[in-house]
Order: sequence, then structure tokens, then C-alpha cells
Amino acid sequence: MKHPSEQTTSHDLVRSRSRLGDFELTVLTDGFFFLDGGAMFGVVPKPMWEKHAPADEENRILLGTNTVVVRTGKHTVVIETGIGNKLSDRMRGIFGAKQLLPDAFRAAAIRPEEVDIVINSHLHFDHSGWNTTRTPQGGIVPFFPNARYFAHRGEVEHAHLQLERDAVSYMSDNYDPLVASGQMTLLDGPGEVVPGISVDMYPGHTAHVMGIYIDSGSERACYISDLIPTSAHLDLTWVMGYDLDPVTCIAQRKRFYSRAIPEKWLVLFTHDHHHPMGYVELNEKGKPQLRAV
Repeated sequence: MKHPSEQTTSHDLVRSRSRLGDFELTVLTDGFFFLDGGAMFGVVPKPMWEKHAPADEENRILLGTNTVVVRTGKHTVVIETGIGNKLSDRMRGIFGAKQLLPDAFRAAAIRPEEVDIVINSHLHFDHSGWNTTRTPQGGIVPFFPNARYFAHRGEVEHAHLQLERDAVSYMSDNYDPLVASGQMTLLDGPGEVVPGISVDMYPGHTAHVMGIYIDSGSERACYISDLIPTSAHLDLTWVMGYDLDPVTCIAQRKRFYSRAIPEKWLVLFTHDHHHPMGYVELNEKGKPQLRAV
């Protein structure tokens, strides 16, 4: 049965192309998937959130898996890598995972071998799945063989704790082989990765989740990750049940808006399938709203 949020363009592998100064931005998808709407909006009542994110008969909403490819002229940078092809059959069925990112790279005429930088905002399985790929023989190899990978050290350390609250969100094969080989660099805080690409800390969803800044000329874009997963989550208090520290999420959204709105940052959403990017503005009531591009 078709989900109420599906559109005629829902299956397009290339979700968006745009320019930011001298940089080229391409948004690719690993395919949409489904999560419980109540979990995605925490304590917000369904009659309120369903106006923005229609649910199916199982109360699931449609979510994207947006990978951003940034071509700077010197580097080909990938931000986030979707769900991947290593879920169990059971988990794949629960989420409706599609495993489409390789097809999306082909559709965009970008070869994984061209990518020299990969950045994970955090290491949940739906953000780092195509860091590696499972071969037909069952081995785990990097999907981007020539890339340097970057993630926060605290994410790897937290993942290794395997705490009851979020152990299911982490899959060791997405990062541990890269750490062991030295292909993944572990960051300890904000800073530049390559010229024009830097990271900053926006904790709350996890303790070490990062936003990724893209700067060219006088323009800035920010991949804000799960601090604001979709444009339906722009309200300060519409945080997720998945967030480890929802109060900190609200404080970090305030901090983000204090610059992103007046400075007109292009905001890149990790899970908004139909509106992967846009500008956040204040409406007549002073509430944040999306101006899609």
C-alpha cells in the first residue's frame, strides 16, 4: 500500500542539485524508510504533528536518508551515508530500507572512488550504513575506498558501551573496521576538515552529534543532522523520542537559529525526503518555518 506521503517524485534517486558559492551540492538518497510517528515527535500530540507528517495505518511516517555530496573543486566530500546493506532481514523489513545509495551515485554520475572525504555527523546505523559494504563473500570493505572518514571520538566510545537505551542504534561494522585500519579519523571537537568544510558540536540527540558547515564565498550551508531531522521539526520543542537529552536539543536549536536565520544559512535536512534543503525564516507569529528551494 502506498504511504500517504509518497509523491510522483518519491523514487527519484537524486533529490536535489544546487550551487553554494563555488561549490556544487548534490543530495542523493539511500531510499525513504519508515519510523513510528510518535517516536519521531516525542511528547507532541499526534493531531498536531500529523498535519505536517502524515502517518500510515501503522502510525509510521515517511523519512529520507539524505547524503550530501559537495564538490569543492579540490575535494569530493560526502556527508552521511544512509542505512547501507548490512541490516538483518528482520530489521530491513521493519524499516522498509531500500539500499539505493549505490544506484543514486550512478544516477548522479559520481563514482565512489572519486570521494576523498566522508563525514558522519554521528554513528547511528541510518547515518553511517554505506561507510562500508558487505561483499558477496560476507566480508566488510569500505564503500569509498579512497576516502578519509571523519567521525567524533565520543561517538565511537559511546557506541562501544552498548547501553540499553541506544545499543540498537549502533552497528560496529559501520565504523570499527575503518578505525582499526586507520582510514577513519576520530575528532575531538569543532574544527576544519578541509578548506570550506568544518564541523561544530550540536549535542542533544547524542552527546557528540555534529553539524557540518559548508562555506564558499559569503554563503554558508549547514547539514544539521538529527538536531532538526526534517522541516516538520522546526518548532523548538518538537524534539524526538530518540533524543538522549531533549532539553539540550531545545537549547541547541535556539543556538542554531540565532545565527542560521539572520545569516540566511542554507539548511540541509538529514531525514526530509521531499524538502532536503531550504532556508529557515520566522513567520508572523515568530515561529520558524521553511522556505524551500
